[in-house]
Order: sequence, then C-alpha cells, then structure tokens
Amino acid sequence: MSTIDAHHHFWRTAVQDQPWRAPEHRALERDFLPLDLAPELAAAGVERTVLVQSVDEAAENVRLARYAKEPHVAGVVAWAPLREPREAFAELDSFPGQKLCGVRCLVADDPLEWLTAPQSLALFRELAARSLTWDVVPITGQQTRQVVALARAVPELTIIVDHLGRPPIEAQGWEPWASNVVALAANPNVAMKVSVGMDALTKSEHWEAERLERYVGHVVDHFGASRLMLAGNWPVVLLRTSYQQAWRDLRQLAEHHVPSHDDRLDVLGRTAQRLYRLGTTAPE
Repeated sequence: MSTIDAHHHFWRTAVQDQPWRAPEHRALERDFLPLDLAPELAAAGVERTVLVQSVDEAAENVRLARYAKEPHVAGVVAWAPLREPREAFAELDSFPGQKLCGVRCLVADDPLEWLTAPQSLALFRELAARSLTWDVVPITGQQTRQVVALARAVPELTIIVDHLGRPPIEAQGWEPWASNVVALAANPNVAMKVSVGMDALTKSEHWEAERLERYVGHVVDHFGASRLMLAGNWPVVLLRTSYQQAWRDLRQLAEHHVPSHDDRLDVLGRTAQRLYRLGTTAPE
C-alpha cells in the first residue's frame, strides 16, 4: 500500500489568474511545478498524489492533464462549472486525460442553495455514475446544510470535504465548526481530508501542530479512519511552514488519534485510493 498525499497543486503564475491570492500571499507568487515537489515527496516518503484544481477556468484542465503525466500523480480533481450543468458536462467530456477522479469549483463562503436544484441533482448523479467525486470546503452553517442535503439526495455520490472543513484554528474556536463536522459525518458518503487550507493558514501567525490537535481528534472520532485521508496542500502550506514539517505534523497527529496500525493505513493512503479509485500501481 503506497502513501498518498491526497491534495496538492501546481501552477505557473504568469499563465493563470489567481483571484484568491492577496498581498499577504507573496510567498506563493512564483511557479510551483512537478520538479519542485518531487524531492519533497521523496523525502517525506510519499509515493503518489492527488492533483487538485486551483482556479476556475477551462485552461486549468488542460494544464492539469499535462501535469497528470507525472508518474507520482495518481489522480486529478479537475475544474467543472457545477453551477451550470450543461457547461459542466461539456468540460468533463472534453477533459484530455485518463486520470480524472473528481471535480471541484471554488465556493469560498458563497451560499450553496443551487446544490439541490433539480438540474444540479441530475449533474451530481451523473458524476457518481462516472465514478467521480466532488471536493468542497463548506465553512458556514448554510453551506453545511446544503452539502448534507445533497449527500442525502444523492447517496451514491462521494463528497470529499477538504482541509478539515475549515476549523477556526487561529482563534482556537470550536462551534459551529464542531457541529458542522458531526452533521457531515452522519452521512456515510462524505469523507474528509486532514489538511489545512488557505484561509486558516493566512489568519494564523505561525504553524503550530498542537493547535490542530483537538480538531484532528474530533474528525477522527466522527469520520473514522476509513473516511479520512492525509493531505499536505502544497504549495499553499508554504505560507507558514515547510512541506516536510506539515506532512510530519499532520501524520503524527493522525496517528496519535488512530492507534490501530491497520486503520492508519487508511488515513495514509487506502482511503484516498478507494474513494478516488486510484488503482494500486505506484511509480517505479
């Protein structure tokens, strides 16, 4: 069983607009490419990865398909304009690659009432029929309720919540995040990534693993190892720490709360392999 980093990005800043990047994100104002990540993966003992979209545009999928040729990339979560089902189908049908395993579009804190519109439900049922997952980061109560409603309406769809569902790390807060996690975890077709996202990193002054402790423990308690996957979120995590430090800390936190060796294998790779349908072949 190979160790899988379930979430990272590549980009060239000169060829793609990144509207989420602000002045405080200057550390990310450069290219981050496969040759940059490869030695980091080797040093961390990561054999395969899931490459995730970072901007909402059709050109992103062309870039992702090219990067997917890298031997360590086992799967791609591509962009699809999910608010516009017809355009989303066209984008998925034209994806130029064989490693498509899921889709995502950036939602920030926007209302998600469109998720349960009839045309959206038809789109998500088709995603499930194509064995594609949906990645999302619900951070508000309204968003969580809509994601839960979708999970119940389309139980065959695998929904993957990125970045621990955005816990309030910087303030060491608890609610409503903790209740949102419980509501999401109550649906067996929802899984979660043990990772830290852009907003939490931006609002935290430093990377301190101990500040993540109770959040990781809470998701382990409610999701269980079989619905959790470890993810580094490179290069975004470089805002506050190195990839090596982040991966080591997140792995140690997960293993602390998952005492069984067999269950740890789920978090370290088997969950990602199963839910993203990545197969079993690791690069030589």
